[in-house]
Amino acid sequence: MGVLTRSRTAKVLGGIAVIGASALVLAGCAGGSEPAASGDAGGNSSADFPIDCEAAEPASYTPEYTSTSTGPGTDLTYTIGTALPVTGNLAFLGPPEISATEFAASEINAAGKGITIDLKQGDSGDTDNKAYETEIPRLLGEGATAIIGAASSGTSLQFIDQVIAANAIQFSPANTSAAFTGYKDNGLYWRTAPSDVLQGEVLGNLIGADGNETLGMIVLNDAYGTGLACFTKAAFEAAGGEVVATSLYNTGDTNFSAQVEDVLAAGPDAIALITFEEVKTIIPELIGADVAPEQLYFVDGNLANFSEDFDAGTLAGAKGTYPAVDPASISTFRDNLQSFWTGAGNAELADYTYAPESYDAVVLLALAALQAGSTAGPDVAANLQAVSGGSGDGTKCTTFAECADLIIAGEAADYDGVSGPITFNEVGDPTEASIGVFEYGDDNNYEFVRVG
Repeated sequence: MGVLTRSRTAKVLGGIAVIGASALVLAGCAGGSEPAASGDAGGNSSADFPIDCEAAEPASYTPEYTSTSTGPGTDLTYTIGTALPVTGNLAFLGPPEISATEFAASEINAAGKGITIDLKQGDSGDTDNKAYETEIPRLLGEGATAIIGAASSGTSLQFIDQVIAANAIQFSPANTSAAFTGYKDNGLYWRTAPSDVLQGEVLGNLIGADGNETLGMIVLNDAYGTGLACFTKAAFEAAGGEVVATSLYNTGDTNFSAQVEDVLAAGPDAIALITFEEVKTIIPELIGADVAPEQLYFVDGNLANFSEDFDAGTLAGAKGTYPAVDPASISTFRDNLQSFWTGAGNAELADYTYAPESYDAVVLLALAALQAGSTAGPDVAANLQAVSGGSGDGTKCTTFAECADLIIAGEAADYDGVSGPITFNEVGDPTEASIGVFEYGDDNNYEFVRVG
């Protein structure tokens, strides 16, 4: 396709089409690349809110780069590394994400369309154990020109510059911090998960719609936690509520008594738990203080199956949100993924959070490489928006093989994945997304209720 020059302009809090949800409210704040100052922040007014939401808003940025690819090409081997959470405070997301990348690679390789995925698995860890410090150099050293991960926004921000410097793509299936929208990435950062500007709006409105007038929050002090807290606060206050207490903690903390005490001292109607796996320690303290499960609200970082962790009924009535389509619409994908994963000798998947987004990340990278005729980072990046339909043209297709046939025939493909239509904008964010609302039952596992 000759020499292709692309310019991508970051739009502050760029618009997202909400599938089956209310119109997106863009008022509010974004998670920045640096966390808020550490400390507890109980209080009775918005003036006590411990996060500078205005300062956290992403900056505008216009990356430019030149691709010399002449695709399509049909004799490619694409080395893709993953930096997904095998260990750390998001390790429960590892199995669904890792299994989905393996499943996608197996289907692409079986399709025989001229591209072979050489998938190299790695561990992102978290900002406490820092597994990424050795894993990212290893993956890049083994020839990976794309890295899928991390799941945690805060962890991704620790190695994004290293990946960019290597002219490789970083593609996250689960980063939701708004900090990435305007990040100086040379056009090399992409994600299939929507910005938390959307999840915060849905979560804040959900809490208000349930009749709660006051809200307390326990928040992970990183780009993900602080950003999502800002968006949730903005939506809840726009709905007429008041955030009366917010308490921060840091990755690696193991005692949360001070945070729980600060929030409970304000007597909120509801408590939003914007955390990762630390929630397992926080829940017993809240329940032990006679907080009803109906008062608790979870997010994508901690919405998990707790059936083996707590007594039956502990979380019955608690609700949560995370980016998701109606599970019924992807039941075949879930069944096939489960069969593939257990058939390879692995334990049965307990959760599917971000599995669709991980699968789609591999497929989109493969399609963009096929269209570019190259696996070099800038070449693939220059074609990602087009294969998602973000250029405004292309024939709809829903499988790698179907889309690959269009590309090989010289036609434009518009991939709609299992995670949704995707459709990237100029800064690598999906422009169409949905947030699922879930509720816990007596078995301490969550079930889909509706799209928020």
